Amino acid sequence: MRRSIFLVFSPFLLFSIGLFGQEEPIKLVNPSFEGIPGEGGNGNRLPDGWYDCGFPGETPPDVHPKDGLGAFQVTKAPFHGKTYIGLVVRENDTWEMVSQRLSGSLVAGKCYEFSMSLTRSEVYMSLSRVSNTEVNYAAPVKLRIWGGSSYCNRTELLAESSLVVNTRWLAYNFRFEPKQTHTYIIFEAFYKTPTPFPYNGNLLIDNASDIIPVPCSITRPEVAAIEERQQPAGPKPPTPPKPGTDSPEIKKAPVILKELEDPAKLTKGQTIRMDQLYFPADSSTITKSSLPVLNEVYNFLSSNPNVAVEIGGHTNGTPSHEYCDKLSTERAKAIVDYLVDKGIARKRLQYKGYGKRNPIDTNKTPVGRKKNQRVEIKILSVTG
Repeated sequence: MRRSIFLVFSPFLLFSIGLFGQEEPIKLVNPSFEGIPGEGGNGNRLPDGWYDCGFPGETPPDVHPKDGLGAFQVTKAPFHGKTYIGLVVRENDTWEMVSQRLSGSLVAGKCYEFSMSLTRSEVYMSLSRVSNTEVNYAAPVKLRIWGGSSYCNRTELLAESSLVVNTRWLAYNFRFEPKQTHTYIIFEAFYKTPTPFPYNGNLLIDNASDIIPVPCSITRPEVAAIEERQQPAGPKPPTPPKPGTDSPEIKKAPVILKELEDPAKLTKGQTIRMDQLYFPADSSTITKSSLPVLNEVYNFLSSNPNVAVEIGGHTNGTPSHEYCDKLSTERAKAIVDYLVDKGIARKRLQYKGYGKRNPIDTNKTPVGRKKNQRVEIKILSVTG
């Protein structure tokens, strides 16, 4: 069964090699992660060819499966060869990455195909970095693939998987077209996005293919479609009432920004935190899950034309000032642009990125960093 899953991609890869016979495929060193099984924190080294890109003070990725209960009780058999590696994300806002130098360059403007077997272990017992008690790192995460110019240099996000919820090996296929030329590749486990708060999860990876040059015009279905069919069916929609019976009561959506319910109580200079507003990591793209709170702001401004506001973006204290200023400004501007597109006059809206200069909590804990990374509404005027 394992072999048949992988062979789904073999005809396409052979076709690609035929079209691009003059271009050599880019080969990875030790693509099946063959190494000595064991916990990364016990002096066990990564498989040959791979370099740890983890956070300072954190242990490197683990090599599985180990005899007995396995490393952290992970016992899943490899998809290929004798071993594979496990990457985790942690609730202290750290995660694991591995890197290596490529045998050739990923050239800007060219297209490539690549596949890798991915799964999730239902059991991955380890100490929580927050509570220091043993917990199960079992939540699903995704794989992100980066290109760079040196080990761990994440210059360009080339591709990412959907959330890996499957607990059997599946071959995930990736297609990317680099905007820059790269000589290194980084595989990174990352949280579900948007990420309202960090959590403990795992990703097992094995059996990486060569990176094959392909025509940019060719597209392929993703394994994510197979993954979706494995999900349990959702709840059935409510049965409509029979004619002549009372209709069920329509429940009003709960109010998110309660401070906006009574405009008479608003004062100049007042700030209101926009809860339930989420952005993907390192992005200013507005997500669908943020639309309810944004539409509350729109409805408030539309009903109160005498109010002018500032949208202020804030980040946590981890990145540099330059990065934080840029990201917070872009996020605040994205919200103003959304409101203007909906019909609010731009003269009533201002935006500003405050970066990490105005924390409201400590940046030493995940909870504090989550509070600091926020967007606020500031009342500039209540007279027009």
